[in-house]
Amino acid sequence: MKKVFVLLLILITISCSKKEKEQYDIVISDVNLIDIEDGSIATKTVFTRQGKIVKIVSVDSSENYFFKEKIDGKDKFMLPGFWDNHIHLRGGDSLINENRNLLPLFIANGITTVRDAGGDLTTSVLQWKKEIKNNTLIGPTIYTSGPKLDGANATWAGSIVVESKGDVIKALDSLQKIPSDFVKIYDSRISRDNYLEILKQASRRGIISSGHMPFTIELNEAVDSGIGAIEHLYYILKGCSANEKEITQAIINKKVGFWSAMDGLIATYNDTTAQKTFKSLIDHNTYVVPTLHIGNVLSYLDEVDHTNDPYLKIIGKGIIKTYQGRIKRALNASDEAKKSRKELNTFFKGLTKSLHDSGVGLLAGSDSGAYNSYTYSGISLHQELESLVDVGLTTLETLQTSAYNGSKYLNKDSLSGTIDIGKVSDLVILHSNPLEDIKNTRNIYRVIKGNQIYDPQEIAKQYDCLECFTFEN
Repeated sequence: MKKVFVLLLILITISCSKKEKEQYDIVISDVNLIDIEDGSIATKTVFTRQGKIVKIVSVDSSENYFFKEKIDGKDKFMLPGFWDNHIHLRGGDSLINENRNLLPLFIANGITTVRDAGGDLTTSVLQWKKEIKNNTLIGPTIYTSGPKLDGANATWAGSIVVESKGDVIKALDSLQKIPSDFVKIYDSRISRDNYLEILKQASRRGIISSGHMPFTIELNEAVDSGIGAIEHLYYILKGCSANEKEITQAIINKKVGFWSAMDGLIATYNDTTAQKTFKSLIDHNTYVVPTLHIGNVLSYLDEVDHTNDPYLKIIGKGIIKTYQGRIKRALNASDEAKKSRKELNTFFKGLTKSLHDSGVGLLAGSDSGAYNSYTYSGISLHQELESLVDVGLTTLETLQTSAYNGSKYLNKDSLSGTIDIGKVSDLVILHSNPLEDIKNTRNIYRVIKGNQIYDPQEIAKQYDCLECFTFEN
């Protein structure tokens, strides 16, 4: 009896001494993990559970854990899933399905998060967000502004009209009720006073803001009032002019218009003024979204024939039809206007480099969506990254303008933006090192979105365009 007791005691001791194996959802083993903050690379094994990164180790000891799925990361490179910080889901009810069909294209291109900068499909977008979260729809996390805010007779359908201080209160109440993730202000009809009132009230409520900017105000007024991000570079250019006050007054007096002011703004660009403007942007933590790629596309619509673009095969016919407005305007523009547009585009490239060199935070955004001719969902983010490298940013600095800066702008950096324990497992695994060549961001092996693994080539099968998903394109 004593021997039996001793044997049982030994067995219990051995059993208790055995460490229980951990259970994980996804394990990515022996991958070259890129530190997006400093560009260092280390071979790591990354463990995820319930859509979060829960463990990162240097040595993979597979006998110590169970897993549902495992990815061999040997000779591959992993970084946070890309963010496209400026897209549009829009076009009215007739284009709901065509917009929905765009969402898998983001995942196929390694984009796990997008910032929807205003549209007229808010109800549908909110539904898609739920479906994506529940894994019933392939698509990125969507942070949306909901409807844009503008004045009466706004350019964009679905905009919330703001004509008084009372309207500002109602508009922000409405957006918070949706709830939207930030507020987007447009500049086609909004008055100077109402624009600034929106920014001030949004800041008091703790709502993140972004927008175009009416030329009836000076840039520093918008920055001082709390704008979080400035979309496009026209407004930055205005703030770098030595004659900004005079040009602003001329706009107010209707002596010049938006486009006719551009040549004068370039001619009066002043380095000292620009540096003061850049410092103000930095001091207020205001981000800038250059949207360089769409600028290149639109500036050369009169010269470049896009009719054979392979991506036209996967974009809905209704969305393609919306491209015609910009195309016609470009083709019908005077020679002088065409020349000025190209000169402005070139100037913006140098301005982007100056912003970056001064320390202003940049956000990579494609501006893809209906009405934005030949700027295709998914691939255009890679083209934007390439444009940023072309103007002089390093590959690391360029990669930081995507998920890293995007997370910080939306105050989501505790959840995403880097590969760290506790953050969401939104990851992209590449065949080649993007720090050596930014075009390697297109050479995607796998995309991890939460607890789902996607093979871009499998997603590609639902689209009849194999050439759209090759590394070369």
